[in-house]
Amino acid sequence: MDKSTLKYIAKRVLISLATLFVIVFVLFMLMKLMPGTPFNDEKLTAAQKAAIYAKYGLDKPVIEQFFIYIQNMLHGDFGISYAIQRNMDVSVIVSSRMMISFFLGIGAVIIGTIIGILLGVVAALNRNTFWDTFATVLSVIGVSIPSFVFCLLLLILFGVKIPVLPVLYNSNEPFTSSIIPMIALSMGVIANVARFTRSEMIEVLQSEYILLAEAKGISRKHLILHHALRNCLIPVITVLGPIIVGLMTGSMVIEKICGIPGLGSLLVKAIEVRDYNVILAVSFLYSVLYIVIMLIIDILYGIIDPRIRLGKEEDA
Repeated sequence: MDKSTLKYIAKRVLISLATLFVIVFVLFMLMKLMPGTPFNDEKLTAAQKAAIYAKYGLDKPVIEQFFIYIQNMLHGDFGISYAIQRNMDVSVIVSSRMMISFFLGIGAVIIGTIIGILLGVVAALNRNTFWDTFATVLSVIGVSIPSFVFCLLLLILFGVKIPVLPVLYNSNEPFTSSIIPMIALSMGVIANVARFTRSEMIEVLQSEYILLAEAKGISRKHLILHHALRNCLIPVITVLGPIIVGLMTGSMVIEKICGIPGLGSLLVKAIEVRDYNVILAVSFLYSVLYIVIMLIIDILYGIIDPRIRLGKEEDA
């Protein structure tokens, strides 16, 4: 890896860290502006509430609380839960649910990306045929209908009418319990990836260098796999970044429907009971995930097409 690439990556990492700090600050301040507190028990007297605030450090100035939180967070301490599981470490609560949501989201992305790319390529290579029409219709349906609607339809079909898969999440059968929500979440990925792959593949196949390569006798298969498909990666990668994070945050409804004990349902419950530390930890995790994914995409841009890296360096 050359010096310019390392410099480009280092710059992107520093920008990402600065962005993450700003996000944490905004999240923390928003928590303090939320109405109510985790200690809304009417039986508590003013003196008891004051003692609780002092115990958890909530009586200190907001800025001081923020920097204490940052210092603790850098050591892996996200505080304790005030309401959901009182006095339990938030990191323990979050980690127990994190892998379930990640497994669900990553599985949906893998399924959706593979099927979406295949559909897009097939549609581009068979324009104005049944396969092209099928991919287009599927893309429109996948974009138009929310994932939780697909989930409900699949639950009715394969959970009730043809009971081959569980309706509700079962911790003893995590894989089979995740099939329906995973497929439902992947529909949006399939639709977007297929649409972008098709349009980009058609444009690439009509480009001058592809036509020249064909005239030189290079096989169609080699052109598609080693040249055309690679040039379709950038727009596909672009659309995948927000989709991946969207699956994590957008799976809240599906987690509720299927009874999945993931991060989405945890965040909803934490907001309901105003458990500040849990809200901050889950929101921070989503922010880190989004920034890391966008950072990886940014770096991949520079690796796949060095012109992007050079262009950004010139702008800077």
